[in-house]
Order: sequence, then structure tokens, then C-alpha cells
Amino acid sequence: MPGGAGVRRPDHPTTTRPTAVNGALPGPESPESPEAREAEGGPGGGGPGAGVPERTVPGAGTPERTVPEAGGPERAFPDRTAPEAGASKRTVPEAGAPGAGAPEAGGPDPVVPGPTTAPPLPADGVTAEAVLAPYLQGQAADFLRSLRLHREHSAPSDAGGQGAEAAARALRRSARRISGSLHTFRTVLDPAWADHLRTELAWLSGTLAREHAYAGRLTRLLDALHQLSGATLPAARGTKPATKPATKPGTQPATTAAARTAGAPEAQGRAVLGVGAARAGALLERQLTLARTRAHSAALQALGSSRFHAVADAVALLASEVPLAPGTTGRGAEALLEPAERAEQRLLAAVVALPADESAEPYNEAQDAAWHQARLLLRLHRYAHEVVLGAADPVLTGAGHALDLHRDAAEAAAAAAAAARTPRIAPATAYALGVLHADQRHEVEAARAVFRETWPYATAMTAP
Repeated sequence: MPGGAGVRRPDHPTTTRPTAVNGALPGPESPESPEAREAEGGPGGGGPGAGVPERTVPGAGTPERTVPEAGGPERAFPDRTAPEAGASKRTVPEAGAPGAGAPEAGGPDPVVPGPTTAPPLPADGVTAEAVLAPYLQGQAADFLRSLRLHREHSAPSDAGGQGAEAAARALRRSARRISGSLHTFRTVLDPAWADHLRTELAWLSGTLAREHAYAGRLTRLLDALHQLSGATLPAARGTKPATKPATKPGTQPATTAAARTAGAPEAQGRAVLGVGAARAGALLERQLTLARTRAHSAALQALGSSRFHAVADAVALLASEVPLAPGTTGRGAEALLEPAERAEQRLLAAVVALPADESAEPYNEAQDAAWHQARLLLRLHRYAHEVVLGAADPVLTGAGHALDLHRDAAEAAAAAAAAARTPRIAPATAYALGVLHADQRHEVEAARAVFRETWPYATAMTAP
């Protein structure tokens, strides 16, 4: 991996995040208990021996051991090799062996299955389940806790709405991390379950994010309009700002007709911008506020739908049990390294494919998609780093922030261009929106430059 900043195998189970489930279930739509799911053989409750009643075989001084009834499928259980202090190790004879069928005095006749072999533990004692399961369960607990807070702060008595917005952001944060981890570590998890839950969480996160995106876009555009209307107009690309003619000390600059003619277009443009900025701001506020209101209604409708309740039930199940792929139980933490490294390699390949500054065009909206894809891959790599190493990679913080600014500026520029295409608007309004669009495209290029400066892997910035 470049720069040695790739993921590493954890050395101890303490590198995983602790699970803190405070019983935060989604209100009256709480899912059924794990015992009921196991009795019905639902998701997460399947597996060998699911739904089969068990009988206990007590032993003197040893913990109870569960054995399935006759006719039920066998369950693999590891034998203890280090019995507790003061307790003698007890062996269960196989069927047909001497002593088999001779129950202890006063005890029922146990039905003992055939010999089974438990999967060997890895040399370091850390399994993939011990690393991935606590992370997913912790994020699921955060999801349910944020959902409870969102319902509490969404009451009519909460006039401010700040608590609901913070809870919605925390809800989206947990949903993104669960969805990203399910995508990266799909080979370790039950693939059908992981694909379904990832799709539903992506739908929920996208639905809740639209309202916040429209509000932030409106604030960004109005602030930019305010700054542009009171400042000098941005110079055209590839041109240098006009400089004052040099004068001798003690003399006044000559006010020639040519100088007045050179300053006239700038003054006229500033006046037109001042007139059109107010109308452009009103137009943007009307359009984006309407879009935000519709997004808010869609979010409320989504949170009350049966589809969302199914997602909440699936996340509540995830908080108690993580469905793994067959054969994953007992595998070492190395099983997580390969998917995490693939996520990192996809990110590096996407950064290499980014267009160079020399090939960039003044308004290269067509190249925005490649930068947005790099942003998504960087997010997946960060989440994989959190799973494997238990914490985010601080080296990529600056690059991720630059890509977030790039996305915000690109979307704001697109909103200004869409508003400029509104029929029957005044020329001054269209002029102000055009200046605003150019300003946001300059912000896009500035964010790209910041990303290239803060990207930690310099060798990945140019294609081989």
C-alpha cells in the first residue's frame, strides 16, 4: 500500500469498538425478541440447530452443556481443554462405545450426537467476527438511539427543531457507516442480507439528506451573492487584473478619457450586479425553499412508512446479531484485510484517473462525476479503516474535507445555472446568476487544488 498508510491486522480484540446498546428500540414498532426470531427461524436466528429444543446435561463442578434432542440436527460445540479450578474434566462417550447409554444416577438418558470438530481459532486469537460484529452492533445502537431522539425532538412542543436536525444527522451518519461496511465486507457477511439492508439504508440516508442539502445550498448561494454585490467583480479567466498607471511622486494621476472609459464597464457591471443580486437572491430563495419543503415532506413520509419500519427492525436485529457468511465463523481477522485493501486500491485508482489541471476547462461540469466518485470511495476507505483499526485515519481528513467542499460548490453552481434558465427573468437577474455561477465554479477549482495539496499519496496523483 502506498505510504504505508494501508490497513493493518489488529493485534488484540480491544482494537474494535465496544458495543453499547441501551435498549433503544424504535418505539411501538419494536421488533420481536431474539428468542421469538430463533423459534420462527427468521433472519439472524437461523443456523444449525435453530428452532430445536435443547436439553441440559449437568456435570459435577462443570458448566451446563446443551445437547439437541433426538432427531434434531447436530450442533458443533468446542470441548473445553482447560476446565475450571477444582472441577474434573468430563467426557461424553460416543454412541456404541463402552459406557454409552449408562446415565448418571437420577439423571435422564441424554441423547448425544456424533463427534464434531470445532473450527480452530487463529493463532492470535482474534477472529473476523470479533472485529466486524462489535463495529456493526455499535453503529446499529447509535442508529436506534438517534431514531429515538429524532422522535422526541420532532414533537410539536419542540419549536426550535435543532434537536431534530442533530438527531437526523446522527441517524444518517450511522446509516452511512453501516451501509458502507456492508458494501466493503460483503464477502464476510450473508450476501443476500447485506445487499438488501445496504440498499434500504442508502434509500433512507439519501431521503433524509435532501432537506439538509437544500438548506445548506441556499445559505451558501445567498452568502456568495452578498459578497459579490459589495466587492469587485471577479476577473475573467486567463486575464490579469487591471493595474493603475505609474505616476511620479508629488503628481496627480491623469484623468484621461481613456482611463474613464476603462473604468466605466466595471462600474456599470457592479451597478447591474447590485440591482440583480436582490432579485437573484429572491429567486433562489423561492426555488430552494420550495425544494426543501418538498424534501421535508418526503422525509416525514418516509419515516412513517412501512418500509422504514422494516429498516428499523433490521437494524434492531443487527444490534443483537450479525449474520455472517457460511464458513466465516472462526476465521482470523485476515479475512477483513483483503476487502479493506480492495477498497483502498479502488480509491487510489479513482484518484489516478482524475483529470489533470492542465486538461481542465473553465466550466468542466462533465468532470465533476469523477471527483464525486473519488469522494464516495474515500468515504468507503475511511469506514473500512474504522472497522479494521478501530479509528478513523487522520491523514485523510483534509482530503475528505476538500472533496466535501468540491461537492457543495459544484451543486451550488448547478443550482445557480438552473435558476438562470428560469423563463422571463430580468437581464440584471440573469447577469447576477451568471456571476454567481462563475464564482462557484472558481470554488470548485479551488477545492480541487486543496485536495491535490492535502492528498497524502503523492505518487497516486499522476497516472503511470
